[in-house]
Amino acid sequence: MEFIYEAERIYVKGEDGRMAAEVTFHQRSDRAVSIDHTYVSPELRGQGAAGKLMAAAARRFRQRELKVVPVCSYAVAWFQDHPEEADLLK
Repeated sequence: MEFIYEAERIYVKGEDGRMAAEVTFHQRSDRAVSIDHTYVSPELRGQGAAGKLMAAAARRFRQRELKVVPVCSYAVAWFQDHPEEADLLK
């Protein structure tokens, strides 16, 4: 799975070249971001794509020393299931 990084999202393209899964976020302050939305297309559902995107986002935020406010329900659940990432939470 190849991640494509943009300023306010990380996404994956499907076999047809279109966006197939994404996590979106926006800057809340100098040192914090909100995770607003996750989406996985039907073709990728059940393959762990959303979790892999969240892990990629967590790595990116850690590298940039950013704190995270999970807003979308999947992001909230992902952080609950990954207590090792709790230090990222604002």
